[in-house]
Amino acid sequence: MNKVYPDAKAALDGIVRDGMMVMCGGFGLVGLPEKLIDALLETGVKDLTCVSNNAGVDGAGLGKLLETRQIKKMIASYVGENKIFAKQYLAGELELEFNPQGTMAERIRAGGAGIPAFFTKTGVGTLIAEGKEERVFNGERYIMETGLVADISLVKAWKGDTAGNLVYRKTARNFNPAMATAGKITIAEVEELVEPGQIDPDHIHTPGIYVQRIIKGAPYNKIIENRTVRKRG
Repeated sequence: MNKVYPDAKAALDGIVRDGMMVMCGGFGLVGLPEKLIDALLETGVKDLTCVSNNAGVDGAGLGKLLETRQIKKMIASYVGENKIFAKQYLAGELELEFNPQGTMAERIRAGGAGIPAFFTKTGVGTLIAEGKEERVFNGERYIMETGLVADISLVKAWKGDTAGNLVYRKTARNFNPAMATAGKITIAEVEELVEPGQIDPDHIHTPGIYVQRIIKGAPYNKIIENRTVRKRG
């Protein structure tokens, strides 16, 4: 099975449709599958439900799809760095399923592990718990959260081989590894693409069995989310 595609557009060909759920790795601007997001933008697909920590930022990552109103609903845990995200939500133009960050991470991990639901104390007695099943374990209240499985997961890795094995570098190892397991189809973009055997098996974070399609996305331009400067002492 050939998993390597020539570019992001080819990797998305034939599998995108209106109304699908898409998981997108990244935290702020770190570990964003930016080439795949740009290709998704170009397809014109709409009414998307997107699972992402914070939907990128204005003008980058999923922020671009928010600008074109291709996203109908966000499942996320943080809005603070994305003004258009907040604006659309407050105007009633975007559905939002807010999750505590750890809960969202576990929902993704559970989906990838085939676990349909789990119980957590996080959110008990708050708006997060409204409409959710509650149970008591050892005298403590817990609410039920469901696992998440996406139609497509888009992830970014530092290095991958043609069999789909992936290695993430530093902070890019955020939501990417969990999301790679939780997509019916997982597409990875990598900075460096090598042949099988050129990655030490002990260094692999995502085994190739989880990845159906892969592209070499390089070159990349490093985008700085917040530039902070101070005078030297």
